[in-house]
Amino acid sequence: MAKARKFGTFGGVFTPSILTILGVIMYMRLPMIVGEAGLFGALGIIFVAHLISITTGLSVSSIATDKRVKEGGTYYIISRSLGLSIGGTLGLALFVGLSFSVSLYLIGFSESFLGYFGLPFDINHIRIAGSIILLLVTIITFISTSLAIKTQYLIMTAIVLSLLSIFFGHHSLTSASPNLVGFSTGVPLMVLFGIFFPAVTGFEAGVSMSGDLKDAKKSIPLGTISAISIGLVVYIGLIFFLSYTVDGKLLATDPQALFKIALVPQLVIAGIWGATLSSALGSILAAPRILQSTALDKITPRFFAHGTGASKEPRNALLLTFVIAEAGILIGQLDVIARIVSIFFITTYGFLNLSAAFESLTSADFRPSFRTPAWVSIVGSLACFLVMIQLDFLAMVGAVLILGTLFLILKRRQLVL
Repeated sequence: MAKARKFGTFGGVFTPSILTILGVIMYMRLPMIVGEAGLFGALGIIFVAHLISITTGLSVSSIATDKRVKEGGTYYIISRSLGLSIGGTLGLALFVGLSFSVSLYLIGFSESFLGYFGLPFDINHIRIAGSIILLLVTIITFISTSLAIKTQYLIMTAIVLSLLSIFFGHHSLTSASPNLVGFSTGVPLMVLFGIFFPAVTGFEAGVSMSGDLKDAKKSIPLGTISAISIGLVVYIGLIFFLSYTVDGKLLATDPQALFKIALVPQLVIAGIWGATLSSALGSILAAPRILQSTALDKITPRFFAHGTGASKEPRNALLLTFVIAEAGILIGQLDVIARIVSIFFITTYGFLNLSAAFESLTSADFRPSFRTPAWVSIVGSLACFLVMIQLDFLAMVGAVLILGTLFLILKRRQLVL
């Protein structure tokens, strides 16, 4: 029997995480956000979003180093520390969020692809292009996880070159004064936050590869925190660069702004396509592994527990991920899907941080090698719920009710490991 291929920190956690963080939102929406909100507003959005992602990343890292970690990523980590009811509730929410993330990235790819070749840009053409590329991405993942990981190394090179092309690009578009407060077209700041937030959820792509790692306890904290930190530095750099070198009105109203300032516009196109495809690959690798792990614990149907080959690749679970992603693509609007993804992730991260704080304060046998103070998790949880109230109060109430109902259902089933 062939031995399963295992990945280290760089290939298994950092690479899928950073490529999902520096993905479709960075290229397709960050210029518009900077143009609308200005330097100060954009920095506020970035810092609040990263407050949530950093505290959640630290909470996950802490729980991950408490016990042995197998396949299933965040779901496995939480379920082994806090029980199947909580783990199953948050795991299924993350599965749905990651599945919709696939459609988010591929809608972004379709927007760029159609625009670049001058093809019709209506919602039906976005749906057709998105569906075709989703099928291709699914086939790559279906063939081999290792192939998908190798593909991401090429994409990382394209993203680095595209960023260099932007930073060393033309400065003929420099505005007379820095864009500090934005050129508002009437889009509320919280709507801009909801559009941006999926960018900082990318670390889930790395954490969810836990079963494919050589040393999960070492790789998850190191890879996760490194990816979040580097992503924060890149976003801050881009915000300052765009605010001081490009006219705010152009950023807010022209989707082609990045191409106009780039030294080599073709490199930006390569970066956009690479980033959107790598983000889709990262999420479509992560989501089925969570569903497979819940099926192994008898939370979801046994059909999804089946694994193929030495690595037990979750091909059955991949099929459901494909169906949910296709449903998102049929919605066809990137900003709408971004807000759906934000709602799933912010609510889940709020409960995850709350669970980590509870475990740290109350459990005598909670002894992680990477310890995160309980107050960090509490701050992260409060930030999540405050943002959700401002972002979409009714959606937050709905998400809490759904997660609460799911938790009670799993609790009544009296699931045991």
